[in-house]
Amino acid sequence: MPVLDQYDAKATFYVSGGEVGKWSGHWRCAGADTIVELHRRGHEIACHTFSHVRATDIDAAGLVGETDRNRRYLLGLDSSMRIENFAYPYGLGSVRRKTQLAGVFRSSRGIIPGINRGTVDLHYLRSTPLINRHIDSEAVDRAFDELAATNGWLIFYGHDVAAEPSPYGCTPKLLRHALDAAGRRGVPVMTVADALRACGL
Repeated sequence: MPVLDQYDAKATFYVSGGEVGKWSGHWRCAGADTIVELHRRGHEIACHTFSHVRATDIDAAGLVGETDRNRRYLLGLDSSMRIENFAYPYGLGSVRRKTQLAGVFRSSRGIIPGINRGTVDLHYLRSTPLINRHIDSEAVDRAFDELAATNGWLIFYGHDVAAEPSPYGCTPKLLRHALDAAGRRGVPVMTVADALRACGL
């Protein structure tokens, strides 16, 4: 993503193999070549369920099947990928599925907003929407101010970046504002995998 490259920022892209290259109803999902390019440029490729089914809608065996299929698909694109982290499709998890995922992935991300600080649940990481319908530049600044005051970990999530974004995306202007806000405060922008390593996890 050119905007991230301009800031030397790295991101985590959670991919559902079954959606690659397809029209979502709001945006065209990234194609296989784009996913490989992102990986080779230092971004993290991470796991969803293969068919983007909610973790709460399938049993333990179904979750194993979905995540294993997705991992095989991604490694088939480039075997050097390290598929270490997971995000719950639609942000929906459960205690049972969380416990199951903890045996396979280093972390699992939800969509409950806030700063990860103190005792952190690695299998329901908090994340804040970087989505124009949910946040503006002032709220982005407040989130970074809270981060600086608490020495925590702030994760932003979204889907598309476009001049006219979907209901789940943001404009380049808002993304640049967030990247500038991080830079002004000396906050490194890194992948989930690198953040975990930086924390010694």
